[in-house]
Amino acid sequence: MKSVLIIGLGEFGKHLCKKMVELKNEVMVMDVQAERVESMMPIVTNAQIGDCTNEEVLKSIGVNNFDLCFVCIGKNFQSSLEVTSLLKENGAKYVISKATRDIQAKFLLRNGADEVIYPDRDIAQKAAIRYSANHVFDYISVNSEYSIFEIPVAQEWVGKTIKEVNFRARYKVSILGIKKNDSTRLMPIADHEFDAKEHLMVIGQIEDVKRLLANFEHEKIKKNRK
Repeated sequence: MKSVLIIGLGEFGKHLCKKMVELKNEVMVMDVQAERVESMMPIVTNAQIGDCTNEEVLKSIGVNNFDLCFVCIGKNFQSSLEVTSLLKENGAKYVISKATRDIQAKFLLRNGADEVIYPDRDIAQKAAIRYSANHVFDYISVNSEYSIFEIPVAQEWVGKTIKEVNFRARYKVSILGIKKNDSTRLMPIADHEFDAKEHLMVIGQIEDVKRLLANFEHEKIKKNRK
């Protein structure tokens, strides 16, 4: 469990707050708009209405006591920049600031942000990759080269074990977990037998995963020719 400060309760800030609480973290929220703060009060540890560009406001809550400080101010980049800088100047341990453009990220990092996140860009990229590729149920980017994909089980694997398919050597992709119905088995053993109703969570270089996914298209073409 971590102590978390979230400044700015737009849509991203609210969703972040709810998930942080769900994960059993202690969360304090701040925003200049009373109605936004009041909407979160039933679920958070603490809530305060205030302008965080005012250094005295930040000092009054002891930002150095939080493990994480999120700056989720949406439309006013100047305010986001000022709050990020003030947080670090007043002893914040780790500051994560929201950005929408690379130029914003550069300024935020120069002015105290330990990390910058691009929620809109990241969601758009995830959606583009997921929906432009066939046979992908979910997708998580690890870095520019590696990603995690949730994919179906190919017909040719059904009834065979991971070892018999020689999965890692054949596809240069590793199986992190296997999902079936509402259960997930992580790091399956080599003797696990593939079931047509399963989904596989695989990790590998994006190009290798794409080649693996191409097998499903070949399988579909063969099926249509019969």
